[in-house]
Amino acid sequence: MHLTIAIPAFNEEKLLPETLAAIQDSAKVFEAINWDWELVVCDNNSSDRTAELARNAGARVVFESQNQIARARNAAGQAARGDWILFVDADSKPSPELFAATGKAMQQTDILGGGSTLTMGVVPWWAAFWIHLWNCISRVMRWPAGSYFFCRTKAFRELEGFSKTLYASEELEFAERLKRHGRRRQQRLHIITGQPLITSARKLSLYSPWELVRFLSATAFTGGRALSDPKACSWWYDGRR
Repeated sequence: MHLTIAIPAFNEEKLLPETLAAIQDSAKVFEAINWDWELVVCDNNSSDRTAELARNAGARVVFESQNQIARARNAAGQAARGDWILFVDADSKPSPELFAATGKAMQQTDILGGGSTLTMGVVPWWAAFWIHLWNCISRVMRWPAGSYFFCRTKAFRELEGFSKTLYASEELEFAERLKRHGRRRQQRLHIITGQPLITSARKLSLYSPWELVRFLSATAFTGGRALSDPKACSWWYDGRR
């Protein structure tokens, strides 16, 4: 088996080194079962040392000029040489246990893709509520979080990756297409629940709860059209780091 770990990154010099170190340490579980793996980082037009740090860590770096998470993921995915692509966000730290569970899922012929539940450690009560709610929705709907999303490379390319019309929630739209693709082949999406992905809580200090509420309200009131407007999705694109 050959696996590509793909990381979209925009101005991530602060947290990317920790993510790369966690991935390289955890990926030893793949090496233990004789899997080959590679690391691909998409520099999404960064103005800091993101690309340099990625190369220094041994990653293959590709470039996407348009600042959009879907395009960055697609660029990394298109460069993949593996049988599977595992998308990990640049502010997340997967554990060896999570990688081991992912490897077991990838060995099942009826699994087309999947993800995992999330944790941010100690956070305010309102953030803990949203994380718990998301994890419940993720399990029920079989929606992988964008911060940890794996799928077979062949399916990713047949579906032409993530939608370029969306600036947020592109992973949910892709998950629905992937599920339909899998049903025709008697395959499914799987959410790993025992070993959550550790992801950064930095947005909790950079943004207020009301900014999150405004984004969710705009999404609801526009019937989702706000997801195609980068200004409405400033939570991800205003450059705060």
